[in-house]
Amino acid sequence: MSPADHKHKQRGAADDLPPEIDLEDDAAEEIVEPEAVSAAPDVAFTAIDWTPHAGDADGMVGAEVIQTLVKRLPNAPGVYRMMNAAGDVLYVGKARSLKKRVTNYAQGRFHTSRIGRMVRETSTMEFVVTRTEIEALLLEANLIKRLRPRFNVLMRDDKSFPYILLTGDHVSPGIYKHRGARSRKGDYFGPFASAGAVGRTINSLQRAFLLRSCTNSFYENRTRPCLLYQIKRCAGPCTGEISHQDYAELVSEAKDFLSGRSQKVKTEISGAMQQASQDLDFERAAIYRDRLAALSHVQSHQGINPQTVEEADVFAIHQEGGQVCIQVFFFRTGQNWGNRAYFPKADPALEGSEVLGSFLAQFYDDKPTPRAILLSHCVEEQELLAEALSTRAGRKVSISVPQRGEKKDLTDNALQNAREALGRRLAETSTQTRLLTGFAETFGMVKPPVRIEVYDNSHIMGTNAVGAMVVAGPEGFVKNQYRKFNIRSTEITPGDDFGMMREVMERRFSRLLKEHGDAPQRGEAAGETEDDIEGNGGFPAWPDVILIDGGQGQMSAVRKILSDLGIEDRVVAIGIAKGQDRDAGRERFFVKGRDSFSLPVRDPVLYFVQRLRDEVHRFAIGSHRARRKKEMVKSPLDEISGIGPGRKRALLLHFGTAKAVSRAAVEDLVKVDGISEQVAKLVYNHFHES
Repeated sequence: MSPADHKHKQRGAADDLPPEIDLEDDAAEEIVEPEAVSAAPDVAFTAIDWTPHAGDADGMVGAEVIQTLVKRLPNAPGVYRMMNAAGDVLYVGKARSLKKRVTNYAQGRFHTSRIGRMVRETSTMEFVVTRTEIEALLLEANLIKRLRPRFNVLMRDDKSFPYILLTGDHVSPGIYKHRGARSRKGDYFGPFASAGAVGRTINSLQRAFLLRSCTNSFYENRTRPCLLYQIKRCAGPCTGEISHQDYAELVSEAKDFLSGRSQKVKTEISGAMQQASQDLDFERAAIYRDRLAALSHVQSHQGINPQTVEEADVFAIHQEGGQVCIQVFFFRTGQNWGNRAYFPKADPALEGSEVLGSFLAQFYDDKPTPRAILLSHCVEEQELLAEALSTRAGRKVSISVPQRGEKKDLTDNALQNAREALGRRLAETSTQTRLLTGFAETFGMVKPPVRIEVYDNSHIMGTNAVGAMVVAGPEGFVKNQYRKFNIRSTEITPGDDFGMMREVMERRFSRLLKEHGDAPQRGEAAGETEDDIEGNGGFPAWPDVILIDGGQGQMSAVRKILSDLGIEDRVVAIGIAKGQDRDAGRERFFVKGRDSFSLPVRDPVLYFVQRLRDEVHRFAIGSHRARRKKEMVKSPLDEISGIGPGRKRALLLHFGTAKAVSRAAVEDLVKVDGISEQVAKLVYNHFHES
């Protein structure tokens, strides 16, 4: 699938060039060798890698090197990659004819200076020839998502969607939230826009259909009904409170409801309620009444439930203030299963239709496609995109821009939500910009920081020690940049916070120097040079400032590491010590060249710093707890080389506990299925060193 900015027909050199993409914040993430490139999932086709001889364009750059390469290009569909001297992928595009498409770049006539810059930075190109333009479209989207070239429109939030799973591998099926590969046997319903939407729906469905949500092991070991049965959230199949046949009817009703036959289910339950009432069985009638109320609750929380749209995704785009918001609504089985707002990275000069077309191509690269896609704007090569999605899905997929009726109402509603979401984001961005400006003024920085890193440690009496780093920028916290550091050094005295911080700083900045070179000069815009950009939508790799949760002692340890690495004067380091009585608002700040100081209690910058510190506390404590929990459930059998999950399970099933395994003789160990005499001696020797 391909960004719309590449889908121009061959109209001549000027008209056929890609529209400019914002390049100041986007960077290539990884270089993928031609043989490693694959097409989009579920689509098989033959792609022939074509790379010109390395000596053809030695020492050439820009249009000159492109002119050399184009001479040997085939007149066939395919995908091309433009790369700079460092090997970073600048741009990925597809073409109906590679020769004609690349010739346009070689002629040197461009719409904008930014396209000219893209061409001038090009030192080589790589090509993949495909059989059809559809195959090129699918491969292009796959490459853009993997390589993240900074001249392409990029999705910035590509999380998988959650689903509801009704299992099919148990005598009493359960209902669960599911995310990821659909490897478990059962029926999947979705996608839902968020995990919260799935959780609320499952809660209501449990009240309506009394389905279990426990694990199979919990189910097998019950001797009496659990609390969910007592509060009427489960029918209790585990202890025989309901027969398997009656429970199967509940599961069937739930499937009907989630499959869009909700009216049929409600009619049947309503009829059963009336029959129970006529039989004077008012207790049973009350149960049916509560189930009807729960079903109504599910539907009332789904907002718009269209009458004429069974299965569709609705996309609407709004541009304002140099930013873009794309709102997506999911409709399945005639019900609204939520919406999500996306904010792709694209140049402000691009038209909404171009950004939307590019977004669609990447959005469905690894997601299931509905039968209908409704858009607020037309996109270029709409028919080609629909044909590509149909090929990938194995059935017809229609893409349309409704002009009237209920479908038009759906796109208008999505557009209104896009406007409101972008308005909120612009307001948040404006506030964040003011805070960063105030932060720079407070701590004497030349300009507002782009990347702030905050560090903290967490441990209990020195055990399971973890260092944590959170990152913030102009758009708030950047969670995909968070890092945790399991403290490894055996020379650190347990509980030595200074030693832990030294290890964290040394590991963090040694790796940064190795992967991204030297830090930019103090005051230099971190995002303006090639060497300090990560493949994260242009977010800089080097911090402008680091905040350390600690006082003068912590700062001495940090400055010593920065000095040893030769970057002390290139990164602003600020210490935050808890004030008198450890009260919020009395924090003391430690900055090189200044006496320690405090900020006014109601200073917005103080609130901002407190938010940063609270976030790193949360992340550090969570990481520590996760590590501690893992240690608590760790089995002595895990330490034995050659004992995998299967043998470990067999030993525990036979002996009951790891302690019993440690006491077993070799003769007892060999009686376990899958344990040979050699393995038995290995286990025995592990627990009996003498």
